[in-house]
Amino acid sequence: MEPPPTLSRTETRSPASSGLDARQTLDVLTLLNDADAEVAGAVRATLPAIARLVDLAVASLDADGKVVYLGAGTSGRLAVLDAAELLPTFALEPGRVVARIAGGQRAVVDAVEGAEDSAEAGAADAADLTEHDLAIGVTASGTTPYVRGALDAARRAGATTALVTSNPDTPLAALADVLVAPDTGPEILTGSTRLKAGTAAKLVLNGFSTALMTRRGRVYDNLMVALLDTNEKLHQRTVRILTTLTGLDEERAEDTLRACDGDLRTALVSVLAVVDPHEARERLRRTDLDVRAALGPVRTTPHTSPRKDHR
Repeated sequence: MEPPPTLSRTETRSPASSGLDARQTLDVLTLLNDADAEVAGAVRATLPAIARLVDLAVASLDADGKVVYLGAGTSGRLAVLDAAELLPTFALEPGRVVARIAGGQRAVVDAVEGAEDSAEAGAADAADLTEHDLAIGVTASGTTPYVRGALDAARRAGATTALVTSNPDTPLAALADVLVAPDTGPEILTGSTRLKAGTAAKLVLNGFSTALMTRRGRVYDNLMVALLDTNEKLHQRTVRILTTLTGLDEERAEDTLRACDGDLRTALVSVLAVVDPHEARERLRRTDLDVRAALGPVRTTPHTSPRKDHR
């Protein structure tokens, strides 16, 4: 008879929350908040691994590959959320960073019982990966069969693999080129990994994708210069960013954006490099839409006010 599997730290009981159901509301919330405060430190300890993962993702995208998140349950839903937000925030082309969840799209809003137990489903969701791609499994417990199947298939296809988990002792580490494992420990509500483990996964994915988009030139200074101007709030943000970086007043910023077909990056390069919109577009095309690279040596005119690092 095989010995029973060792429990992941995410499944063990926390002595701090013993008698949780008999506590007052404020005490329950205080326990949860105290536990949440531990998460940032656990994630900080994994920053070197996340940095390596970002570098590998940059290499994959530079090679025309893709980054694929593969997860189940809360972990999978967080991955779907992270990938979905990259289009409006960074104008990322569809298919470059994608998320696949056990049970398919229905599992994003409804629990699909048993979906995470299928290693075969994970392998099927990773079947299109190549040596140019990066597969990132996301599983709080580090034991999910769906993720195991996906990473195994990805490795056999020659893809680079990584694992984001809250179980540093995960048996799936052998399938990952990079292991990101913030040790969040037992949950206040035993086994409820939508709590600390879920928060850790959100922080890891937020940091990873934001750093990746920054490295890929979708950020200039500390501003979102690749955002899509799709509603009034985003339009006002676009105008505000253009005025902040160029010194134009709002009226001239609006005129410039119209001349650049509403594209903020084209407008920035046009104003800061003192070139017409056509030349600005060509510079961006040659530099894979990287504003800083497209600028080159910057000339100043009376209507511009470049920041110090643009000189």
